[in-house]
Amino acid sequence: MKTINHLYHLFLITAAGAALIFLSGCGPSSGPSDAGKNSPTPGVPAASSPTRASAPATGRVIEITADDSMKFSVTEVRAKPGEALSIILKNIGTMPKLSMGHNLVVLAAGLDPVTFANDAAQAVKTDYIPAKYKSRIIASTKLLGPGESDTTTFKAPNMPGRYPFICSYPGHFQVGMRGELIVE
Repeated sequence: MKTINHLYHLFLITAAGAALIFLSGCGPSSGPSDAGKNSPTPGVPAASSPTRASAPATGRVIEITADDSMKFSVTEVRAKPGEALSIILKNIGTMPKLSMGHNLVVLAAGLDPVTFANDAAQAVKTDYIPAKYKSRIIASTKLLGPGESDTTTFKAPNMPGRYPFICSYPGHFQVGMRGELIVE
């Protein structure tokens, strides 16, 4: 009976994800009227540019896994201001990328993760990372399928604080696929 319940929950999660993908194409598109709406918040430092690492990771290396249960293995990363970090995200799940892809996106201070996640659901063409927030993303990995991994290398913000990281695949943040980079 436990296996049937597990399969039923897995089916519901997959169906919900598919529905979100389908419905994401039904929303309003961004147009010229949205220009400047999400400009960086005054007083919030710009995010440092992440580097996609095909090369070896540099700085302190943090390995995080993600699987079909939609959870990160690490939900808190502590760093010193300006510290060089490399986050290696590994998708150890078995479900296809189309229904259970994972990424990790570190958001700048002041960027609401709920708003970001809602807008990300519309950003299918950019692997669920909305282009309008590019300057407010500290670091991100690519969207990963089962058995894939990616590394993002960046410097922690110079300003102490709490910086959320999320999986921006539709529905994943909402069920708890999130954590915090704590700079102190």
